[in-house]
Amino acid sequence: MKKSLVDHLGQYAAYHRDPRNIASHFIGIPLIVVAVAVLLARPQWGGGWLSPAALVAVASIWFYLRLELRLGLVMSVLMALSVWAGHVLAQQSTLVWLASGIGLFVVGWAIQFVGHYYEGRKPAFVDDVTGLIVGPLFVVAELAFLLGMRRELKEQIEARVGGVRVNPNRAAA
Repeated sequence: MKKSLVDHLGQYAAYHRDPRNIASHFIGIPLIVVAVAVLLARPQWGGGWLSPAALVAVASIWFYLRLELRLGLVMSVLMALSVWAGHVLAQQSTLVWLASGIGLFVVGWAIQFVGHYYEGRKPAFVDDVTGLIVGPLFVVAELAFLLGMRRELKEQIEARVGGVRVNPNRAAA
C-alpha cells in the first residue's frame, strides 16, 4: 500500500518533536541537500545541464509530486535551486568543488546530530531509509506551519504523533 503525505510526514515527525531539533533541521537539511547536489554535479553531460545531481533531483521531485502537488511544486523549485548551486560549484576547481561539497555535508550532519541530541532520539532514516527523502519535505512543511499555512496537515500529523514540545530530559542542555 502506498504511503500518503500524512503517513510519511507523521512517521518522520515522530522523531522530531523537540523544537530545537526542528530548528536544527532548518539549517542542517538544506546544507545536506546542497552538499549532495554539489558532490553529484560532476560529471556533467548534455552541455552541462545533465548530471547525477539532476537525475537524483528529478527522481526526488517525482516522489514529492506524487505525494502532493502543492508541496511537490515547492520542492521542485528548491531542488532545482540546489542543483543549480551544485552545478555552479562543480565548475570551480576540484579543490573548491570537493571542499564545498564535503564541508557542507559534514557541517549539515553535525547540526542534525546536535538537534537529535536535544530530541533524545536517533534520526528517522536509521529506522527507515525513506527518511532521507522525507527530511527536506518535512522542513518545508514545518516552515509552512510556522507561517500559519497548512493547518489541516499540521493537525493530522499532530493527531498521530502529538505536538511539538521540549524534551524534558534535555531541557537544561
